[in-house]
Amino acid sequence: MQTKNQFSRIIIFIAFALGLRFLIVGRVLENTEVWWLQATAIILIFYIGIGYVFRGTAKVIEETTDVLKNRTKLAGGFLQAFGTAFPDMVIGVVAALISLQVRNTDYVRAINLAIIAASTTFGSNIYNILHAVWCIYRQNLANIKHQTVLMFPFFKSAGSLKPLGEHNVKPSIKEMDGAIRVLTALTLLTAFVAISMVLFGQVKNEKIAGDLYQLIMPVGIVLFILCVSVLYYFRKSHRPQSQVKEIIEEERYYDQQGSWRIWLDLALSGIAILFTAESMVKTMEIFSHLTHIPFVVTGIVAGLIGCFGEMMVVHNFSINPKGRIGDAIVGVAMDNIVTTMGAAIVAIIGGIFLGSNSLILIFIIILTANTLLIEQISKLKNSLQNIK
Repeated sequence: MQTKNQFSRIIIFIAFALGLRFLIVGRVLENTEVWWLQATAIILIFYIGIGYVFRGTAKVIEETTDVLKNRTKLAGGFLQAFGTAFPDMVIGVVAALISLQVRNTDYVRAINLAIIAASTTFGSNIYNILHAVWCIYRQNLANIKHQTVLMFPFFKSAGSLKPLGEHNVKPSIKEMDGAIRVLTALTLLTAFVAISMVLFGQVKNEKIAGDLYQLIMPVGIVLFILCVSVLYYFRKSHRPQSQVKEIIEEERYYDQQGSWRIWLDLALSGIAILFTAESMVKTMEIFSHLTHIPFVVTGIVAGLIGCFGEMMVVHNFSINPKGRIGDAIVGVAMDNIVTTMGAAIVAIIGGIFLGSNSLILIFIIILTANTLLIEQISKLKNSLQNIK
């Protein structure tokens, strides 16, 4: 693909994102009470936002992070995470900011928006971890059977996974160890959030039925520092230099571009993600009113939207046998730590709330998913050791 064509694609992503935010949301969704117009606008926002903008920017992130990794010596998963976690963070932060704006005039709406912020931020961690569990499970199945298996049975279009022995470039043992350590750190951070909300964040208000828990500002500050420390600690790449050279030979487009051009494409992709994610927040609030679905459920659905980019990258790295499955695993764990850092930012500005039932369910599922992924990575590591 020529440089100008790639650049044009990214500009089109931005144009669509701006159109979603200021035309479909600003002119239609927020200025009509006609339910079928609102429903049509919501469908358009989902279709264009997920199917085109998020999917396209995920491809840009996938193509650029490995080249940047080689040039900066930073972990590919570390770089990948900041790009793919951006929608989750934006949705959560925007929801929290809107919540603060209306808190003095409509407290119930403010809490509902804060619940969307929390369930989006933490709910997205569930999806990409469980998706990664499935991807690595299918890879392990291919290794055990010594034959190619489909990513999803009966769906050839979703791609297939070859046994590791047939991969030209294989992930390293150090990458597997690093992924397990990052996931362990994520588990500890997640437990810290849940325990802190229960011990220090109970909120009582006559306008809100049931128990409510907040991630308070002091805990948010501590959480932010912990997340930054973990990200900094695991920032380095563990890929052998011989494998780096082999992958460079296969990746020609961005490898031929200057670093400034790569960072520019990532920054412009981030702008497209920003406006699309902001549209999602307003869309999910109206969607909840139209369908009478609880806001926590709406937020969890928004989390799926936010982590779609990460899921796409993990999927593509898994079915692409170039040694990138290691980046995929580290990227998932790093993505969730970046998302947790986003939750800390939201907590600092005062916008993380969850009901007792949703708090218990969300965090138990996250911790269970982390454990399952660690198990699958351990099996993958054993396969690597047997090949060697």
